[in-house]
Amino acid sequence: MVGSRAHSLYHHSARRRPEVARRGPRRPARAPADHALHELVALSRALFGTPDEAEILRLAMDHIAAAGPYSAEAGYLKVDGDLVPGPRNGQTHALAVSRRVRELAGQDGNVSVPGRPWGRALGLRGPGGLHGYLVVTSRSRPTKAERSLLATFVRQTAAALSVAFAQRRRREDALELRRLRDERTVLQRQLISVVAELGYERAVHALMADVAASGGGEEAVTRALHRLTGLPALVEDRFGRLRTWTGPGRPDPYPEPDLSRQDEMLQTVAREAGPVRIKDRLITLVRPHGEILGVLALVDAQEEADEHTVLALGHAATSLALELAHLRSLAEVELRLHRELADDLLAGTDETSAYARAEAVGHDLHRSHYIVAVQWSNRVVDDSFAQTVGRAASAVGMRSLLTRRSDHVVLIAGERPHARALYEALARETGTRCGTIGVSGPCDSVDDIPHRYQEAQRALEARHHSRERYGTSFFDELGLYRILGPGSDRRELETFVQEWLGQLIDYDSRHHATMVETLSRYFDFGGNYDETAESLGIHRSTLRYRLQRIRDISGNDLANVEDRLNLQVATRVWKIMLGGPD
Repeated sequence: MVGSRAHSLYHHSARRRPEVARRGPRRPARAPADHALHELVALSRALFGTPDEAEILRLAMDHIAAAGPYSAEAGYLKVDGDLVPGPRNGQTHALAVSRRVRELAGQDGNVSVPGRPWGRALGLRGPGGLHGYLVVTSRSRPTKAERSLLATFVRQTAAALSVAFAQRRRREDALELRRLRDERTVLQRQLISVVAELGYERAVHALMADVAASGGGEEAVTRALHRLTGLPALVEDRFGRLRTWTGPGRPDPYPEPDLSRQDEMLQTVAREAGPVRIKDRLITLVRPHGEILGVLALVDAQEEADEHTVLALGHAATSLALELAHLRSLAEVELRLHRELADDLLAGTDETSAYARAEAVGHDLHRSHYIVAVQWSNRVVDDSFAQTVGRAASAVGMRSLLTRRSDHVVLIAGERPHARALYEALARETGTRCGTIGVSGPCDSVDDIPHRYQEAQRALEARHHSRERYGTSFFDELGLYRILGPGSDRRELETFVQEWLGQLIDYDSRHHATMVETLSRYFDFGGNYDETAESLGIHRSTLRYRLQRIRDISGNDLANVEDRLNLQVATRVWKIMLGGPD
């Protein structure tokens, strides 16, 4: 029907031109660009008159030639987050085109189709995001004017899809609202019978008591409140972050809270004895013992709430207060146990009790751990900042024990942190990138944790004194600083030497060779081949061969400044401090 409408629009405009010619002087023939624009205007009417998204896509593909020397290879509509091919897509190159469109991930891009020197996948976007794609090819490279017409054509198609999507959502919302009203009517009729025996208030109280006893948590409370009122019910924490939502109309994504407005709203509601209407929401505070733990609200855009709704909201808030107070108590106990265990591990404790206590709080202490020290320049290291670090660590999948010191927070993490994930998560949480993170080497035993904590502190200090003081530093990547920094000991020296000379030392031991000694003499004589060879009593060519073997065995490049420095220091430590040959 829509295609015939567009067809009739084109022919209607074509029939009118001779009549204009008979009424006045002969006009010049319409320029090609004017004709194309005229066709696009006619097609635009047809597109915006079509309520079906698939029909809009079909119409656009059938009439792509109105924008220039183009062919429509394929069309896609976004349905439930996936790109669904249109029924008119060609089969010859369907797989390759479909794979390329998905690779673009919502962006425009080139598409290769045999026999077509020019091809583009063009996103059909609207205010709500990507609606689909139109894959267009041409046997010749389009001119600037033709590309401009094509861009206009794509925008019109996307706009028509936006209108169709919006209309469909309105129809769906209307159906959902009708269903909810019908469901509410049924529930209210059921409650009327209960009111006759016990009274509405006792019925609501009993329902909420059952919800609290069921252990279903916050979601069970909002689900019961939604059933009672027919209105969307939600719980936010005291900072305005959504915890649970039951019912239609949930914003996606949920708006980020404005802390100043949130505090103002909390103060406004706290001054009143009961629920307060703010815009389209009926809001009450969840505050056992006077402390605000969250917000319970009903979304009532049509102002349908009556005294029964307010009564149900009050009982739900009471039930939710008990639930959140219980969760807060459990969280505080768990946090205290975690901190006490973490403090003891950092100070040094016996292995048997540490494993038992870790198991009791649900933490596996048997795996390798890393100590992570976190410091943020704009944050006081208090419980609030410690909780922020804990949230960020959980968000990036880090299982850890947490405690804090006077100027930094400490995590005992069950796996090596990603180089940037924790830092980026904390930057988002705090709103600033002015932070530093130090990470120790791997810790394979409880007894080793205090030493690894020192490594994390040294990595933190090294980052502070570097040119890029904000970010993450790993102790095992500090190189020479590990043995020059404060707190280094003989074990650290041995680890450093093993890291840089271990393969050569093992080779010498297995083959009765002198590769490490050769390297040490080479550095002693400043890299002079003749003097080094003479001191070793070997030919110059033999020295060249040994140096090449040293490169092959160790994997280090003597021409690299960083490798050369670390190797030279390692040979000095090996010879002077660790008892290597004179």
